Amino acid sequence: MNTTPGEPAAAPQASAPPLLNIANVLTVLRLILVPVFIWLMLQPGDGMRLAATIVFVVAAITDKLDGQLARSRGLITSFGKIADPIADKALTLSAFILLSVAGRLWWWVTIIIVVRELGITVMRFVMLRRAVMAASRGGKLKTTLQMTGIIGLLLPWTMFLPGGLANVLVALAYAAIGAALVVTVVTGVDYVLQARRIARGEETA
Repeated sequence: MNTTPGEPAAAPQASAPPLLNIANVLTVLRLILVPVFIWLMLQPGDGMRLAATIVFVVAAITDKLDGQLARSRGLITSFGKIADPIADKALTLSAFILLSVAGRLWWWVTIIIVVRELGITVMRFVMLRRAVMAASRGGKLKTTLQMTGIIGLLLPWTMFLPGGLANVLVALAYAAIGAALVVTVVTGVDYVLQARRIARGEETA
């Protein structure tokens, strides 16, 4: 080691995580499952609808796991930062659109959610040049409500339950979608205000 006497040795640089890691594999798997989910949803019959719901749930689980694994094992990569939100939005927004196509969700609800999700995602990517925008306080709640409502509307409840109970569960799913819509809009406004503060701070710096 070539160091001057009395000079502390340089600390070894931490190696970057490999591109091929379990977190990125789960993200890619979610991207692959999205067209499978779409194809199943476009097929007739409750059996296909149930299969589509199962695929959606599996994909949603990978969304939860890849983030946890990336953070806990130090596997955060540039690819993951870009691909993960793309896979997340592709899954949830395709579900909202297909539910509206099937007549199970009002189009105005889907349009508001799609515009908000795509708009905020693009805005966060643009703002990366200035600062990293912290996750919105209601982000986790928004995701939980959206997933609950989507799964509740996707599932063919009458395959397993009597009509009365199935109707109650569908009504609860609509309530979750309503709550998700409110939180989605509120968190969207929060992101816009955050971006405005960042931009003003840079202008006055």
